[in-house]
Amino acid sequence: MDSTAPASFASLWDEVTGTQPDPDLWVVVATLAAALVVVTPHGLWRLSRNAVTIAHEGGHGLVALLTGRTLTGIRLHSDTSGLTVSRGKPTGIGMILTAAAGYTAPPLLGLGGAALLGAGRITLLLWLATVLLVAMLIMIRNAYGALTVLLTGGTFVLVSWLAGPQVQAAFAYAVVWFLLLGGVRPAFELQAKRARGGAGDSDADQLSRLTHVPVGLWFFLFHAVSLCSLLGGGRWLLGL
Repeated sequence: MDSTAPASFASLWDEVTGTQPDPDLWVVVATLAAALVVVTPHGLWRLSRNAVTIAHEGGHGLVALLTGRTLTGIRLHSDTSGLTVSRGKPTGIGMILTAAAGYTAPPLLGLGGAALLGAGRITLLLWLATVLLVAMLIMIRNAYGALTVLLTGGTFVLVSWLAGPQVQAAFAYAVVWFLLLGGVRPAFELQAKRARGGAGDSDADQLSRLTHVPVGLWFFLFHAVSLCSLLGGGRWLLGL
């Protein structure tokens, strides 16, 4: 009996689930600075926001499935908007959780990623992210969305398979910082847009109609989740 395949699988499993050494503090700080650079200036944010939209719509889709709804498709658009469509009861806890998952998904994913990095699970984080992107790709229903997810997922695959440990660590920390920082801005942007009379059918408005809770309280929830995730995740990443 050839024991090479089982041994190879066991070795791969140990590599994925094992721990890796933490990067130097300067790497953590440098990746924080890099994330700030792509999140803060408007021009770069218009491009990098596509990655936040992937997390946003992926959050809708994942929670829809977890609450027993039927996910029919996800679309990502070049203006960084997106649409996730699911079938099921139009009211109730499943619909509420699905609607609430969009703006909370990026910061919560960042918080989860920070917890993995704080535990030294750099490889596991990269592989989990790749699996989630592949699963999302199956549900994409437009060309721009498919291209965006393919490019993002391909980057994770290349780094996971070809890059050395130091590059993998820097990439993982940069991604998590980006999710934590990038998860803060969209809710403020939406709130400003609504103040100007736009975005009348936003997630917050849908949640208000579903729950009869004022829109302002839903914005408070979005802000609380994103800011608390940034503070908590940042402490883990910096080792405080």
